[in-house]
Amino acid sequence: MSPTIPGFARHRIPVAADVSLNVAVGGSGGTPVVLLHGFPQTHLMWRHVAADLAADHTVICPDLRGYGASDKPAEAVEPAESAEAGHSTTYSKRTMAADVVAVARELGHDRFALVGHDRGALVAVRAGLDHPDTVTHLASLDVLPTLDMWNVMHGTSAAVGFHLYLMAQPPGLPEQLIGAAPDAFFGHFLDLWVQSRGTGDTATPAIPDDIRAAYLKASREAVPSIVADYRASAGIDVVHDLADRESGNRLRMPVTVLQQDWGAALGFDAAALWAAWATDLSHSTVSCGHFMAEEAPAEVTKAIRDLLTRTP
Repeated sequence: MSPTIPGFARHRIPVAADVSLNVAVGGSGGTPVVLLHGFPQTHLMWRHVAADLAADHTVICPDLRGYGASDKPAEAVEPAESAEAGHSTTYSKRTMAADVVAVARELGHDRFALVGHDRGALVAVRAGLDHPDTVTHLASLDVLPTLDMWNVMHGTSAAVGFHLYLMAQPPGLPEQLIGAAPDAFFGHFLDLWVQSRGTGDTATPAIPDDIRAAYLKASREAVPSIVADYRASAGIDVVHDLADRESGNRLRMPVTVLQQDWGAALGFDAAALWAAWATDLSHSTVSCGHFMAEEAPAEVTKAIRDLLTRTP
């Protein structure tokens, strides 16, 4: 049996023509909180945080389009007459953000707080920029906005992001290479980016075997759509970010950012980069690996609860 978040009901929610998302919903009352997972995971990464928040909030945990049990539409390039001609918007963060808004509205919520990790954080930021009257609070876990991510990656230190460059390539080769050994590829990140919780022989891994197996199975079945998501971040997502940077569009809601201290290692000031996007920013580092909602769930949950006390 596939792992689930105890007490959460699963829903199949249509968000666009021929696209429905798998969504876990739990709790009731309070500010609705939508939690968006990262790579190479599913909504299950929020199992600890979601269960805690559900005590006094409605908590909504989708699998992003292209991930988990959600639909995985084929990547399509916009026609010549489109303003986005030559790009694919199927997995643009703008499209994925619209999915999230559609899910919340289908569940009866016109306004909600939004928390994202990794890829989900990029979707959350785009939702905050595109739907400022819908997203009341925003939290980002361990990622930079797309435009800044590409700008700070350089030299040998950029080797840590080799997957970004691989999946940015035109359709064909990335899918073939990753599809030839998907468990090795996705498992590499699950192993490299995580730290165990506890010490000694009785330590509980942050990602237990059954959860890890679920992540690998879901990713194995989604190679083309995962690659398309990353490819969009080297194409149309940059176009959208540049337009916002040039127009001065910023995140107007309270924003909390939690990151590892990898800014120092890569030679940039992460807080300063985020401050250029958010007018009301709380930025702090967390002493754990990349998968902080699984490695330090109490700290993440507290940060979300603190965020929700701030006045929009």
